[in-house]
Amino acid sequence: QLDPFYASIILFVGRAWDAVTDPMVGFFISKTSWTRFGRLMPWIIFSTPFAVISYFLIWFVPDISRGQVMWYLVFYCIFQTLVTCFHVPYSALTMFISREQSERDSATAYRMTVEVLGTVLGTAIQGQIVGKVVTPCIESPLFIGKTNSSVAMEELNMTHDTGSLTDTRNAYMIAAGVIGGLYILCAVILSVGVREKRESSELQSDEPVSFFRGLKLVMNHGAYIKLIAGFLFTSLAFMLLEGNFALFCTYTLGFRNEFQNILLAIMLSATLTIPLWQWFLTRFGKKTAVYVGISSAIPFLIMVAVLDSNLIVTYIVAVAAGISVAAAFLLPWSMLPDVIDDFKLQHPDSHGHEAIFFSFYVFFTKFTSGVSLGISTLSLDFAGYQTRGCSQPSEVNFTLKMLVSAVPVGLILLGLLLFKLYPIDEEKRRKNKKALQDLR
Repeated sequence: QLDPFYASIILFVGRAWDAVTDPMVGFFISKTSWTRFGRLMPWIIFSTPFAVISYFLIWFVPDISRGQVMWYLVFYCIFQTLVTCFHVPYSALTMFISREQSERDSATAYRMTVEVLGTVLGTAIQGQIVGKVVTPCIESPLFIGKTNSSVAMEELNMTHDTGSLTDTRNAYMIAAGVIGGLYILCAVILSVGVREKRESSELQSDEPVSFFRGLKLVMNHGAYIKLIAGFLFTSLAFMLLEGNFALFCTYTLGFRNEFQNILLAIMLSATLTIPLWQWFLTRFGKKTAVYVGISSAIPFLIMVAVLDSNLIVTYIVAVAAGISVAAAFLLPWSMLPDVIDDFKLQHPDSHGHEAIFFSFYVFFTKFTSGVSLGISTLSLDFAGYQTRGCSQPSEVNFTLKMLVSAVPVGLILLGLLLFKLYPIDEEKRRKNKKALQDLR
């Protein structure tokens, strides 16, 4: 029941907070002493229970008349910090399990397959539990534009089914509990099943550097900046598509009861095609895979906005979008270890920056999610979106078409242009691999 403006503020402040915590956590991890569990695993183990508690409290509605905005802002920032303490070392583990590029690529493919599968599972759990609560839509009242807005909101609240709202709150709490349980289960499997190899990331030199010098070295590495720039725009494109697809299916296409299944089609398609892209990048190279995989979504995104509402066409677009989502998930993460190897060759005396590289990558993943949510919320609010409305004004339908078609297409093209500047091709990868072996 928060105003959309305050929801946007919470999201933006949370992402700004991430801008501080992600590199800081990456630096602290790089300075963490090795233990019998490794350097990264203690961060994962100790952050998990607190992350689950804070996640649960995000979905809890406190019985207070004032201060709800501060409640959600505080627990949202706490949760983002604790997720950083999990996700940065979890992602950086790729560099600590093998020295071989091929093995790291394989590990990344397995990791991203299961991450997308986890997204499918989370989408299904949240969608099915919350979706079982039938929340009636509200017919758009004509008097909203003619009377005082507070009076209009009071009238709307009078039509709101209190019992339905209580059931919806309970459904969100149950979903949060189930997903929190999965979080703990997966953390236990990770901590028991994975072992770090200290020698996998270390060269012969071992000279510690300060946070700011390390940050400067990392952010001045050209290949890294070009990779995260391309990653930023392509990720934002797919985040906008995924974040607005439910509303687009409900209001613009008229498939109110199908959007959960359509979203599952996207994510299942992504899960099943990650192995295909892993084979493609080993056969034709990673840069070629980026161009082919991510650009393949463009004609289908244009098709869904131009053609008339058709359920079969929508499912075809969903499957095609999933294939591109798989490439967008896998390829930037697969390319990051190559950038780190390139950095090590250029700075052989600078050691232990893997976590900082991965922390900025994690930050941009969460940053694009927040930006897409903020853009969507403010755009729809400006267009006159009616919460729980049975129908929406024509301006909202136009805005939704822009958010799932025109804007993602433009962002994909911009991202691919930036990937064009990325300097590490297959020949460069082979040279770096040989040079690293000699250096070790």
